[in-house]
Amino acid sequence: MHKTIENLSYIQNQINSKILKLNINNYKPKIIAISKTFKIDHILPLIEYGHKDFGENKVQEALEKWTEIKNKNKNIKLHMVGKLQTNKVKFVLPLFDFIHSLDNLKLAKKISEEQKKYENKPKIFIQINIGNESQKSGIDKSKLPEFYNECIKLGLDITGTMCLPPIDSDPDIYFSEMKKIVNILNLNDMSMGMSEDYLKAVEYSSTYLRIGSKIFGARS
Repeated sequence: MHKTIENLSYIQNQINSKILKLNINNYKPKIIAISKTFKIDHILPLIEYGHKDFGENKVQEALEKWTEIKNKNKNIKLHMVGKLQTNKVKFVLPLFDFIHSLDNLKLAKKISEEQKKYENKPKIFIQINIGNESQKSGIDKSKLPEFYNECIKLGLDITGTMCLPPIDSDPDIYFSEMKKIVNILNLNDMSMGMSEDYLKAVEYSSTYLRIGSKIFGARS
């Protein structure tokens, strides 16, 4: 068995044990295998194993790696998890099924305009600057209801919210806050939890876990 499959199975078992312990019914978080910087030969074993959700953060790299594979495998879901520039939207929409990093109105307008050309709209997460960090992108929590309403008016398919909690701090307070936010906005999904804190994110019912190094190993 390929190492990436072993790693994925181990993570899935950990998550299943955690859900059993928490006694949550009908909760099945999706694991997004964050394959950025990894060559396709690392990724193919997971595709052959039947894994469907993959994440990339650079548009050019994703185009080169995934265009052909997605044409052959219609059930693969590709997630844009990195910062998205407006000039890249036209390349993202034909390839990606999910965008996890909607962080400003200009980008929302560009996606709205561009998605009219396609049959399927991407499912979108609003990125929230949950720790109010000046160096990070994301919508300020206080401006979120207003921003969300603008997105709905623009015809965007907002499925949930995404966050990157401050490094080296307890993610509990931020994950707890995210859960309150999605309940207030009446959204279905949360994109939170990465290689270091995915089990903690499961405690707060995160629906999409973005896991890279724990599956693929350390990046060179």
